Amino acid sequence: MTTYTATERRSHLLSAVSHGGAYTVKNLTSTIELAVCTINSTFDLGYIPSNARILASSRLHADTLGGSSTLDLGIGAVNGNLANADDPNGLSAGHDVSSALSDALVVAIADAGLPAWDFVASETSDPGGMVKVYGTVTGATTTVIGTVTLDMNYVVD
Repeated sequence: MTTYTATERRSHLLSAVSHGGAYTVKNLTSTIELAVCTINSTFDLGYIPSNARILASSRLHADTLGGSSTLDLGIGAVNGNLANADDPNGLSAGHDVSSALSDALVVAIADAGLPAWDFVASETSDPGGMVKVYGTVTGATTTVIGTVTLDMNYVVD
């Protein structure tokens, strides 16, 4: 019989690493009603700490927004704290909203537990402070007014 051990992504500041060691899960739930949007329109979904470790349980939901529209989720600077540019599709890209989107992953399973700053391509260390979570309409102009909801779960070391 083979035993597999899960990868635990934790800060080096935590001295006790063991099974059952738990964090307090925090949540950013944000709902926005989008009007008909052109390509590259952005919308803010909220702020999280730059060192927030995004969990695999984070999900994106959307009404049918029409056309051949897609949504990307990214991380952006707050008060200029990122070294270079925001990353408009750093969390995930290509969420098809031409029909209703239910329960889409916010981050790839392999990236679950990484800190928010690590989803920004230009960052090599934690800039500190808060970062903005935002969406971008890509693919095509939306043709229908609809709701987008982000349900992001994270922990902070």
